[in-house]
Amino acid sequence: MLRLGLAGFGTVGSGLVRILLENHEIITARTGQDISIKTILVRDLAKKRAVTAAPEVRFTTNPDDLVNDPDIDVVVELMGGIDTAKSLITRALHAGKHVITANKHLLALHGPELTALAASRGLGLFFEASVAGGIPIVQTLRESLGANRIERLVGILNGTANYILSEMTTSHLDFATALKQAKDLGYAEADPTYDIEGLDTAHKLVVLIRLAFGRDFPLQGVPVRGITQVTQMDIELAREFGYRIKLLAQARELDGRIEASVQPTLVKYTYLLARVGGNFNAVRVEGNAVGPIMLHGQGAGDTPTGSAVMADVMALCRGLAVPGWRFDNTGFGNKPLPQAEILPAEESVSMHYFRFSVADHPGVMAAISKSMAEHDISIAQAVQKGDMSGSDVPIVFLTHNAKAAAVAATIREIDAMSFTVRPTVQFPIL
Repeated sequence: MLRLGLAGFGTVGSGLVRILLENHEIITARTGQDISIKTILVRDLAKKRAVTAAPEVRFTTNPDDLVNDPDIDVVVELMGGIDTAKSLITRALHAGKHVITANKHLLALHGPELTALAASRGLGLFFEASVAGGIPIVQTLRESLGANRIERLVGILNGTANYILSEMTTSHLDFATALKQAKDLGYAEADPTYDIEGLDTAHKLVVLIRLAFGRDFPLQGVPVRGITQVTQMDIELAREFGYRIKLLAQARELDGRIEASVQPTLVKYTYLLARVGGNFNAVRVEGNAVGPIMLHGQGAGDTPTGSAVMADVMALCRGLAVPGWRFDNTGFGNKPLPQAEILPAEESVSMHYFRFSVADHPGVMAAISKSMAEHDISIAQAVQKGDMSGSDVPIVFLTHNAKAAAVAATIREIDAMSFTVRPTVQFPIL
């Protein structure tokens, strides 16, 4: 028998309980273990729950009831946050208990420290549910693609941001309306900052970089730009050129250095990533042996994320069934991961989308083209939109590959020109 101590009984915790109740027979058949929840740690004992736990489950507000109970084999941390969650996980590992967590923010900040502690105690630290909800990307990188040198990964890792951009694209909503709709449907939190500013995506990207490249990439080293600057005009203009705008997490290895970023990006409409709609997530991985593969599915929610937590519980069971089994929490033999050598953001190279808002004066397009040429930016397509009788028109350029430093310098120069009405909008192109 394997007994769980569950910390947190919100959306994911409720999903985990529901899966255990509904799928108990198949879970037991696959693991050979009778898995049950003994104790659930909550903040408010009187709060009504969406799911009713088994009658024998004990509720508590005291973390000691999880950490100090010798009958509890595994602590499942689903309460979120940093300090309290880190304390609970650390205490649980010191007490000899395996840990399963969905806490991507905590892992992004303190993952190496916690995995090292788990390894020193011979314990498992599992975190499939920390990235992309029900998509099994952690297990895929750590085990299924373990024979590959991962060359690149690209992901849509935040369902809230993807829902907003999808609604702006398909329903022609402006950003504020799409965000309100996401809140009304429960896809966005009351304070959606982490989602729409790209921070949640950055947390997940850091976790994936460790698994994919075997190096520790500091969270503060990830350039992050959210979707608040994306306008309906940019959505429509991108569509005319055959692109859709997605908030992408990207990482790749270039000559031993890791390039990583989170930002709105134009994706060709024929690509599978461009067609990931609503609150779904997707991750595309390129391995030198397997080639490109893509995983797509629910990126959040009670049972999708609960399914990922349950997958970790079952993986733990399989390990415990093997005498002397050594839990590999990093995918690299539990060795401390070296620090990544980071490719500076200004050296990043990609194609780009520019939208210049300019006064309707003769020679404006020529001046912009001249500035771009002087910064070694080659133009692939250009179009001037709007009523030429007006005083403010958008000019859009798509470029060939150009360095980010040259792009930034060009924007600074053109934004300082007398004919520029509003700051230039720029997004990379995948």
